[in-house]
Amino acid sequence: MMAEEEFFPLVDEAGNIVGRATRKECHGGSMMLHPVVHLHIFNAKGELYLQKRSMNKDIQPGKWDTAVGGHVDFGEGVELALRREAREELGVVDFKPEFNYSYLWESTVERELVYSYRTVYEGKITIDPVELDEGRFWSFEEIEKSLSEDLFTGNFKKEFEMLKEVKR
Repeated sequence: MMAEEEFFPLVDEAGNIVGRATRKECHGGSMMLHPVVHLHIFNAKGELYLQKRSMNKDIQPGKWDTAVGGHVDFGEGVELALRREAREELGVVDFKPEFNYSYLWESTVERELVYSYRTVYEGKITIDPVELDEGRFWSFEEIEKSLSEDLFTGNFKKEFEMLKEVKR
């Protein structure tokens, strides 16, 4: 039996839904704009939790990335998607998201409207071994020192610069 096809909403740059497409269509170089959510998790010391993407991922395998990142499913709201992704990827359910900003991200294979949030969280984190290889908290200094190495996704590098402005 084949798995049910996953549909994403297509949006304009203001976030208004203008259609829908499959995951394959959105990631196949069509550059159809679709929404995603990011959650930056800080601990009380101000360190930032990052996830190491599974080597089985089709996009950016093995790179360190935002704590939680995922697609908004067709018919699902942004905050509902954020909570679903946090639960699926890290087992995090009890958190208060604060909106950072939204921005357009374009790679060689896709175009996303990113809704970025942050939270301070001191609870248990349980990574999904299918989605992630590992995860841990990083100091901002440690991230800064590692930016020139090929450790992070391009999207995280861009967002880290914006996140530093929010944190000030």
